[in-house]
Amino acid sequence: MRDFIGLNVHTVQFKPALYAPVTKVLRNYHPMRWDVGEDTSAPLAFPFAKNRVNWETLYGDWQKAGYKTHASILFDDIDQKDWKDIEADARTYGEAFAKSFGGLLDAAEIGNEPGKYDDETYRRLFTAMAKGMRAGKPELRIATCAANLGKSGRYSKSMDLFAAMPELWDIINIHTYAEAEPWPTWRRSYPEDPKTKWVENIGHVVKWRDENAKGKELWLTEFGYDAGTKPPPPTGDFSKWMSSTEEQQAMWTVRSFLLLPRLGVDRAHLYFFNDSDEAKLHAASGITRNFQPKPVFHALAWLQRSLGDYRFTRVDREAPPGECYSYEFTHGSDAKKRVLAAWLPAGENRTVRLFVDTAKVIRAERMPLSAGEAERVATKTEIEGYVAVEVGEHPVFIWLEGT
Repeated sequence: MRDFIGLNVHTVQFKPALYAPVTKVLRNYHPMRWDVGEDTSAPLAFPFAKNRVNWETLYGDWQKAGYKTHASILFDDIDQKDWKDIEADARTYGEAFAKSFGGLLDAAEIGNEPGKYDDETYRRLFTAMAKGMRAGKPELRIATCAANLGKSGRYSKSMDLFAAMPELWDIINIHTYAEAEPWPTWRRSYPEDPKTKWVENIGHVVKWRDENAKGKELWLTEFGYDAGTKPPPPTGDFSKWMSSTEEQQAMWTVRSFLLLPRLGVDRAHLYFFNDSDEAKLHAASGITRNFQPKPVFHALAWLQRSLGDYRFTRVDREAPPGECYSYEFTHGSDAKKRVLAAWLPAGENRTVRLFVDTAKVIRAERMPLSAGEAERVATKTEIEGYVAVEVGEHPVFIWLEGT
């Protein structure tokens, strides 16, 4: 899970020491315009951007701090008509980028959400930049922009575009949020809620990957939950926007990270690292507020401490909506060490009985919302091979040893 739990960040604003308890996997928004200015054919001065940010220092410092980083190269704000020579400029940029930073980065995405580009123009750009990256640093893995099944949309491109050129990419990249209602409320709900179709939609993409791009990784590089304290504005686009609570943000985020490896996703990046508590879409979704930890920060730090050395191994229980989920995670180097993660999607806490066979229960903890030790949870063996434990919407982890 240490290599699975990721976070979206933005360049010099990110504070490596602050977020170390939560993640070691970063997705950085890398603005191409910082590198080329107003002219896509302008000579590059890597490792420096034109605004004098030293990418080699920035990415190098993150690497030294133990982070694994990939860059999402942003050109959404460059009009497709403003490229001087889209094939030549994209290839030159891709090759220079890969040569300069390929040893510091785990991968590079060619575009974030380039929906303003028509499919043919994006295909030309992607092909040229990918070929440049392959020439500059063949080891650098290439990810698609945000992709979707079916026709391309405003914020994503059709996977059919990439299916025609599998040799130029290594990772399918998707964005999806557990949204129970669309505009104008953008109301989020818990990830298991069938109304959001979050689990269902990810399952469709996994199926597409398995049938059309077997062996390729699937990354969910944007998901998350707004959690602010301010009311929406009385008028305007966000007057009916609905925030989740900070408690909901914490428990839904942790449960999302538990669900995603079970669904077949290879890596996931939460949006976003920090916010300023603005009452609008995506503007209250940080795990810190003005760089002060929110409850979700502490919940994720607990998740990382608890399961960083473990990987998802099997579904123990996955009942219909309203019933108990229980997933097993196994230590990466000692198969006798396991953790059962158990929770209810919704509703009041209640006692459930989980099968542990002859394994010894070491301890059980409930997801915290604050710094410090997590709440210890009592367990009881009522029937041989089964342990009774109280679970609820806050996940409970049960550490086991033995067979």
